[in-house]
Amino acid sequence: MEKRHLFLQLFRACPDEVQSSTLIAVLHSVMSDRPGRIRLLYIVLGMLLVVGVLPIALAGWQLSDRSAVELGSVERRYQAQLVQDKARQIELYGQRYRDVVMGLAQAFELAGGVRVLNAEGSDARLRKALQNDQNLIALSIEPVQGEPHRAFQMDAISREEVDERVGEVLALMNGGGLVLSRPKVIRSGQEMALTIAAPVMGGPNGDEVVAAVVAIVSFREVFKAVQQQSTMTERELLDAGLPVVFVVDNEGRAVAHPDERIAFSQKPMTDLKVVQDWQETGTQVQSALAPFTVVRDGKEIEMIGSYATAELGRNSRLGVIAIQDERAALASVADMRRQTFVISLASATFAILIGFFFAKKLTKPVQELAAGAHRIAAGDFSQRININSRTELGELGASFNLMTDKIERFISDLQRAADENRELFLGTVKGLAAAIDGKDPYTRGHSERVSRFSVAIAQGLDLPDDEVEKIRISALLHDVGKIGIDDNILKKPAALTDEEFEVMKQHPQKGYKIMSQIPAMKEFLPGMYMHHEMVNGQGYPQGLKGEEIPLQALIVSVADTFDAMTTDRPYQRAMKFEEALARIKSFVGTRYDEHVVASLMAACESGQITPGRVRLKRPLKANGSKPSPTPIQEQPLTPQAPLTVA
Repeated sequence: MEKRHLFLQLFRACPDEVQSSTLIAVLHSVMSDRPGRIRLLYIVLGMLLVVGVLPIALAGWQLSDRSAVELGSVERRYQAQLVQDKARQIELYGQRYRDVVMGLAQAFELAGGVRVLNAEGSDARLRKALQNDQNLIALSIEPVQGEPHRAFQMDAISREEVDERVGEVLALMNGGGLVLSRPKVIRSGQEMALTIAAPVMGGPNGDEVVAAVVAIVSFREVFKAVQQQSTMTERELLDAGLPVVFVVDNEGRAVAHPDERIAFSQKPMTDLKVVQDWQETGTQVQSALAPFTVVRDGKEIEMIGSYATAELGRNSRLGVIAIQDERAALASVADMRRQTFVISLASATFAILIGFFFAKKLTKPVQELAAGAHRIAAGDFSQRININSRTELGELGASFNLMTDKIERFISDLQRAADENRELFLGTVKGLAAAIDGKDPYTRGHSERVSRFSVAIAQGLDLPDDEVEKIRISALLHDVGKIGIDDNILKKPAALTDEEFEVMKQHPQKGYKIMSQIPAMKEFLPGMYMHHEMVNGQGYPQGLKGEEIPLQALIVSVADTFDAMTTDRPYQRAMKFEEALARIKSFVGTRYDEHVVASLMAACESGQITPGRVRLKRPLKANGSKPSPTPIQEQPLTPQAPLTVA
């Protein structure tokens, strides 16, 4: 309460126009003097996205990267294991028929040579052996001396091709070792076959080659081992991310391939780096990974490659090669990333929708508070905010309304104090003016009448209300300096002598000296100090002329003279109303300003100023704001008594 009382005292000490707008101006300054505003709704939504969606996106991306690494490792391990398995299958296949050929050779050795073939039904037994094993295309017993015995599948191989294959392996046979030829195409590219030959040893010491057992074995099982369970081409398999497994010989030519046309055409596969790597290291390394790149459709494509060696014999090795498009193989990672993006986008959309709903509920009370603060800053204390919430925002809204109530009461107290201060000020001014007029019974009411005439003239000039109010106060106090004039001169019933008039002319300076000590009176000084100046420069106390004289002084000067002319004095009677106006008009350009005189004339012609009465156009407000239209007010003048010259 003490602080509030002290503030009220300080507030009352301010000028009137400051008092009525101080707090509102401060509030408006606080509300408007701030940088660009960012909506709280956007901040909340941004935080929801950062906190709710960004971690999902980052986690999904990291998971997909890790999955790509893991999946790549799995694919490489799988491919390496795949070629090893295929190589072992081929080795087992070759071993199976090596054992068949070696078994026949050893059987003949135990039987004492191939003479048993001359027995009846031996050729039939050979043919039956072919029928029992579909992979045997041909079986031949080649004695060193005597006729060979052969059986073959005529729908798979011709006699000429049998002779050719048998001749090739016999030419390679040197000693007692097993011989395997490179897989070759038979029957005009319709079949791939491997030729195996084993010697039949005999003689007195069993160290002579007496015959050879030759088998031509189909490579169909190897084709089946490398073929996918699909009818897709190599390009389609690679594009689908599936491994393509094929078999090459020592020269790098395909001998088994998912696309049989490639194998039957004996196409060289040495353009693939993985095949080159196998050729270089195949004899030392059983299996290895060999990533490489290929150019397809003008683009470099990263490939996963691996190879393994299938040992068919001492000098017969095949390379089992697997290749795979790495990007296509890891397509699931790309799908995972796309799914992560879709999920993140869906989460972001959901977060925005849900966040927008809750953020609106959260920020709406804040917006209400901001709007209420703006209304207070604009001077509107009539409205209250309504926040139905059990959270801190509801408590804040109640506190805000309570604050608004207190501010409204505080402003009301301040306004009431300002009005009281103004009434006190005006009462003091009027009392001072009455005290001055009271020193001379002939000038009673003079200051009040001059003030009303001045107001009428100022309103006729369309001056703002705050300026009119300054002129009114200045006119009330225009003769305050007479308080310092000797009563013998001031109350003299006759005309003043020159010496006495010189003393009387000092009253503007005396009034200025008295009132200039009061800071709040600064704006009323021109009318008090200069109301006896003339536009021709022959006035007093400064001898100002023309535009050097403030408008306030020009108005008070005309009003002062008009009242003196229309008031009875002991040494002269009052002029008639029309004569006084004509007399004042004659001084335009010498004593008085033409616009001020024209305003006086217009006020008199319109009936605003009449003998004994002044009708104001509108009531006055000290803060200078335009009042709402009101009926014209009439103010009777104080009854006149015989007055001396002022």
